[in-house]
Amino acid sequence: MSLAGADREYLRELLDRQLEVGLHHGAQLAVYHEGELVVDFAGGQPHPNGGTETGDQRHILFSCTKPYAGAAVHRLVEQGEVDYDAPLVRYWPSFAEAGSAKAAITVRQVLSHQAGIPFGEFDEAVGEWTEWEAAVAAMEAIDPVFEPGSQPAYHAMNYGWRVGELVGRVTGRSIRDYCAEHVFEPLGMDDTGIGLAPEEDPDVATLHGFAIPDRCREPADGLETEPADAAALFNSEAIQRAVIPAANGVGTARDMARFYACLANGGELDGTRLLEEGTVREATRLHAEAEVDGTLERPSRYALGFAKGGLPTDRFGTVSHERQFGHGGLGSSFAWGDPQEEVAFAYVTNGVRDGAFEHHARVTLLVDAVRELVA
Repeated sequence: MSLAGADREYLRELLDRQLEVGLHHGAQLAVYHEGELVVDFAGGQPHPNGGTETGDQRHILFSCTKPYAGAAVHRLVEQGEVDYDAPLVRYWPSFAEAGSAKAAITVRQVLSHQAGIPFGEFDEAVGEWTEWEAAVAAMEAIDPVFEPGSQPAYHAMNYGWRVGELVGRVTGRSIRDYCAEHVFEPLGMDDTGIGLAPEEDPDVATLHGFAIPDRCREPADGLETEPADAAALFNSEAIQRAVIPAANGVGTARDMARFYACLANGGELDGTRLLEEGTVREATRLHAEAEVDGTLERPSRYALGFAKGGLPTDRFGTVSHERQFGHGGLGSSFAWGDPQEEVAFAYVTNGVRDGAFEHHARVTLLVDAVRELVA
């Protein structure tokens, strides 16, 4: 069965129902199948006080930004400028003292969340996130929490600072500019960027952090800060204009689905090759997994810059599998590619709720519907 006619209407009804019951104010859903954009839905409103959500409306992507930053490194590996198994200090000598355990951290470990430095004081220094040099200094000063390579642990923010500085050291350009030219522009991802560029209007959808009475459940696990705090932080223009490669990408579900459709097709889409097939295979295969992630405190599976399917606690579907690769962001935003079924899925919302359960539930509902319809 293909995603056409009644199938599309069924997906539209599921998306609309989530909006009707107030899970978020606005949302986008985009799906590619066999290289074609077959679903491009938008509904609700981009701001709590009004407006009409469209497929062109840009949203904060949170951690869905991480694979875009990773793609820059994969391209540099292809060009022979970076080696996955080289220590990060080869390209960034001041990252660690010679002979220290930190100096042995490799590019592969950084990309697969095995660097052993998943968090530190700079995670809480939100007032300094807009200053790139402050982030670099913090990454140079921080010490490992775990022995590098010993424990997969999600590097929520530090992943971006390290990948971004690596790209900058090798290319002499900011990761924002490098991704714009070598990742987004080639694929026609015209509405996507790592933060807002100085010349761009602040036209990003407003995030809304739901309070306890608005939640569907009261899950045991939650955010370290209230949803309203996270929403307010990333609604600020200063944060939106910063370069935060792990968290402040702006874009649309349509662009994100296009990115994953390209990778699910071996790195090429509509005659444009982003990465070679061998690079895509290496970037998206399983590199690390843990029964208990050192940060998330639940099972995790990582490729290089991507999460992997195959866990009952992920958002890749009720019965996900290892061939799926993708990434989620705070809120319900999530995207993945499946090379076997030639499917790419992207879902973006402007609602931030506490805890993983609600986000997983609503995304899984849509993912399962898509997978059933293309089976």
